[in-house]
Amino acid sequence: MKWKSIIGLIAMAGFAGLLLLNFGSQVGGYMGFEEAAQSGNQAHVVGTWVEDRPTHYDRTANVFTFYMRDQNGTVRKVRYPNPKPANFEQAEQVVVEGQMNGQAFAAKHILVKCPSKYNEAKGLKQNASQSGRPSSSQPNTVRQ
Repeated sequence: MKWKSIIGLIAMAGFAGLLLLNFGSQVGGYMGFEEAAQSGNQAHVVGTWVEDRPTHYDRTANVFTFYMRDQNGTVRKVRYPNPKPANFEQAEQVVVEGQMNGQAFAAKHILVKCPSKYNEAKGLKQNASQSGRPSSSQPNTVRQ
């Protein structure tokens, strides 16, 4: 091998190592609130909005707060520095990205999952296809 090739391979390996070191610690993947608190890193937490707890939007600070139950059953307050997402009340699942800040989760991003709208659209397509078929109880006659 030429010495230029060896230096190039070493440089690429060093660059890949730096990428893994910098970005690997920032997003820890999907976890619960307790795991996110222990890691101290950025995390994605999947859960549901706790409807019997209050939600609040502070216009002056531009912060939306609500309570969320993760998949392990742990309930934590979530602070999101933006207005309430659209369709928040209809969401079957909520995914928050951020990190724990004391006993509250500081969310940078919120993903609202509403699969019901897809199920409803699928049901409408099925109803339309069924209504286009002639009924077996009605004869196909032509009047003149």
